[in-house]
Amino acid sequence: MKPDSTTHALSVNRRAFLTQSAYGIGGMAFASLLNDGQAGVAGAMTKPHLPVKAKRVIFLCMAGGPSHLETFDWKPKLKELDGKAFPESFTKGQQLAQLQGAELKARGAFCGFQKWGQSGQEISELFPHIGSIADDLCIVRSMQTEQINHDTAHAFMNTGSIIKGRPSMGSWLLYGLGCETSDLPGFVVLTSAGKTGQQPVSARQWSAGILPSKYQGIQFQAKGQPVHYLGSPEGVCQSTQRQVVEEIQRLNGMLVQEKLDPEIQTRIAQYEMAFKMQSSVPELTDMKSEPQHILDLYGVKEPGDGSFASNCLLARRLAERGTRMIQLYHRAWDHHGGIEEGMKTSAADVDRATAALIKDLKQRGMLDDTLILWGGEFGRTPMGQGTGRDHHILAFNVFMAGGGVKPGFSYGATDELGYRAVEDVVHVHDLHTTMLHLLGIDHKRLTVKYQGLDVRLTGVAGNLVKKLIA
Repeated sequence: MKPDSTTHALSVNRRAFLTQSAYGIGGMAFASLLNDGQAGVAGAMTKPHLPVKAKRVIFLCMAGGPSHLETFDWKPKLKELDGKAFPESFTKGQQLAQLQGAELKARGAFCGFQKWGQSGQEISELFPHIGSIADDLCIVRSMQTEQINHDTAHAFMNTGSIIKGRPSMGSWLLYGLGCETSDLPGFVVLTSAGKTGQQPVSARQWSAGILPSKYQGIQFQAKGQPVHYLGSPEGVCQSTQRQVVEEIQRLNGMLVQEKLDPEIQTRIAQYEMAFKMQSSVPELTDMKSEPQHILDLYGVKEPGDGSFASNCLLARRLAERGTRMIQLYHRAWDHHGGIEEGMKTSAADVDRATAALIKDLKQRGMLDDTLILWGGEFGRTPMGQGTGRDHHILAFNVFMAGGGVKPGFSYGATDELGYRAVEDVVHVHDLHTTMLHLLGIDHKRLTVKYQGLDVRLTGVAGNLVKKLIA
């Protein structure tokens, strides 16, 4: 329908009013942001679909694929078979990674297991600190995924898809729920690395994909200044910088009237966020207020030293300040060879700090509404690969804690050799469905329209695992 002259005149007058006002749309957006204060940033959902058990997620991502057979899945039969031919009945016609066509020999766990806590959950002796909080853990021993290579498996775990451009889980949460802070990002990513088994992790794992880019994860540097160029340039005072930001906002506001582009709105919001972070980030990372016994609890030798321990403590501080999604990658678990030494050092890197984070949240009354997820992108083969194990998609373990999950509980099982999940199988889509449910989200209702399709985190799949919920 062609607009008439009256419509055109009204449009011009409206545009003139908005762009020629004292501050334009940029000023209005700025004023709105200022008025938000500590109220946080609203999400697309006007109210939760379901009762809310968790308000935030901390994903402790063990990048590289830790062996379930040396963590949470004790298999005495595999130990008995160590060094002998692996039964062909398990592997015939199955997809393997680098072991395809090789002579397959069983590799039993090199470490012992024991039962921990009143719940008696079996956990590797490599993780005594995690064992000490067994009664807080909900261990899923029957995970399966679809992707056998690292990058696509990470993408599947983070976005529910291997298609580039799909939003990450943190972006979905920020889009749907918003966050409780207006001066820190709602989705923050930190990385650390062990001595061995270091697989690269690409930034697409915390991308907003088809969502506006304001929902993407913001990577903080684990060493030194967490955010580059955080301070004002020499000779530029804060009041001058405030004026610059206001003028940029005004110009961006004028551009909004020319183009209906959500990225312009993102730009307006992110300029303001960057200005606020000049004050909020130094306060966040200043650990002087942390007592020595808390630093010792986590095993932090030097705050900001790039360690997983330091990142865990920073994760707690982010959670306290209203960040919705915090993701900590520890790149240390790709043990195709040297698994004995590699697993020992990797476990030592994360064991104390993981347990400390859960204990610390619990003593602060935050564990009840903070959902912790610990795990990698897939498992490892019960067949040996030299001195290590290959990638494996038919069986792996994760654990959760807090946020409404059942504590001191183990769910699902693999076969007697740890090759395949056979009891109460949990697909990655099922895990996502259950996590969203705990956050008050019906996974089928959190969607965005893209190229004629309703895109969602769980694709066209996903079943709620009710038994994991307290």
